[in-house]
Amino acid sequence: MNKLRIVFMGTPDFAVGILHTLYTENHEIVGVVTAPDRPAGRGQKLKLSAVKEYALSKGIPILQPTNLKSEAFLEELRALEANLQIVVAFRMLPEAVWKMPSLGTFNLHASLLPDYRGAAPINWAIINGETKTGVSTFFIDEKIDTGAIILQRETTISANETAGELHDRLMHLGSEAVSATLALIASNRVHLQTQPAEETKTAYKLNKENCKIDWQESIERIHNLVRGLSPYPAAWCFFEDGDKEWPVKVLETEIEIEEHAHPNGKLICSKKEMRVAVNKGYIKINKLQFPAKKPMLTADLLNGIQLSLDARVK
Repeated sequence: MNKLRIVFMGTPDFAVGILHTLYTENHEIVGVVTAPDRPAGRGQKLKLSAVKEYALSKGIPILQPTNLKSEAFLEELRALEANLQIVVAFRMLPEAVWKMPSLGTFNLHASLLPDYRGAAPINWAIINGETKTGVSTFFIDEKIDTGAIILQRETTISANETAGELHDRLMHLGSEAVSATLALIASNRVHLQTQPAEETKTAYKLNKENCKIDWQESIERIHNLVRGLSPYPAAWCFFEDGDKEWPVKVLETEIEIEEHAHPNGKLICSKKEMRVAVNKGYIKINKLQFPAKKPMLTADLLNGIQLSLDARVK
């Protein structure tokens, strides 16, 4: 049996779920590596990463390098004398870092590799209408998400599941996968599976352009985009009414299959409901967010504003 001394590397909430599991299972975590504190909000106060906040609460030593190749950081990392590193939602590591521990460095990725390598696997699985996804653990190599797979766990995606809901389920599934991976490494029972070089589906980095709704797309594609980006960063479009125009985030929708003669993008509003005409039917908007406003149910919004018959989205 290998006695594991672990350095954990991660930054967001997703990584905290896995770190919490390691801590509660009494693994020896000799240090955490996370992103530097960054100014945020109107006051530009320094914001701690979610992983740092958790590590502070448990008294785990913390490293926050700005340069992963700096000799000062590498010396600090060596001084922890870890023999295994675990990476969850962190930066790409230089070879000097991932090759350092004797038992290697493995990553948890929220997809069934080789599909959806990249920055946003949870979002793109839903955007593309997948009905299943999962998590993979693999040993890091010199490329992104291409290393030999240790194990995978699969789950289904329900028809109206959002990225936020799937994120939370995969965090729990990922915790189970990391625990199982540690057991294999500790007992020298790892059987690696080499990934194929090619990939057919990519988890591109999300940006303003690929989060914008195209109302000429299929009704299913529009609905999947909304749920695949909800609650964050959110699908968006312009609401237009006369000479007024607002960039609006669309957070929750339903599909209504129905024949109609309206042009795509026309808004049809009642006192409590808002629908957008699209190919094969309507997209019913249940929740949205106007600029400088909090997210709100459409029925509540329509209590406060009145859109004309010519209102549309684009």
